[in-house]
Amino acid sequence: MKGSLTVRNIVIAGVLGAIAILLGVTRIGYIPVPTAAGNATIMHIPAIIGGIMQGPVVGAIVGLIFGVSSFLNATVPLFKDPLVAILPRLFIGVIAWLVYVGIHKKSEYLAIGAAAFLGTLTNTALVLTMAVVRGYMAAGVAWTVAITSGIPEAIVGTIVTLAVVLAWKQIGKGKKSKISEDL
Repeated sequence: MKGSLTVRNIVIAGVLGAIAILLGVTRIGYIPVPTAAGNATIMHIPAIIGGIMQGPVVGAIVGLIFGVSSFLNATVPLFKDPLVAILPRLFIGVIAWLVYVGIHKKSEYLAIGAAAFLGTLTNTALVLTMAVVRGYMAAGVAWTVAITSGIPEAIVGTIVTLAVVLAWKQIGKGKKSKISEDL
């Protein structure tokens, strides 16, 4: 069952969480951009992959790890606030899972791509909403960040997630990976 915490789910959450931590600590997960955001991120991708591959619990755990890593490595006041750095990240993998489950019977490719795109936009929208609510930026600045950083992040997130999940599931090769599970 996708909602339960099995040994497999714990291991996969740990591996994807470790990847999120590595991306944060090495700063590889933060791509400097000349916008109000300062950085575009790919750190949300492990949470999306966790949600798609193992369900909402794993997606939320990996999102939590991403959020805590972001909070602990914060270089700006905005991300030193746990309501901005951690809380929104809990929903990335959950939303990705919901989108994937809702579409995957129609098209596996579309389901993975849509889950990745909307999972990324979940990160962007919720973080920026919390930043505005908590008074760290004006709504106009948040919209600028959403457009200039959020959309490119969503495109990159979709491409990377499609590549990883399709390879993991070995979609298009007529066989499934030994580590893949059917829904």
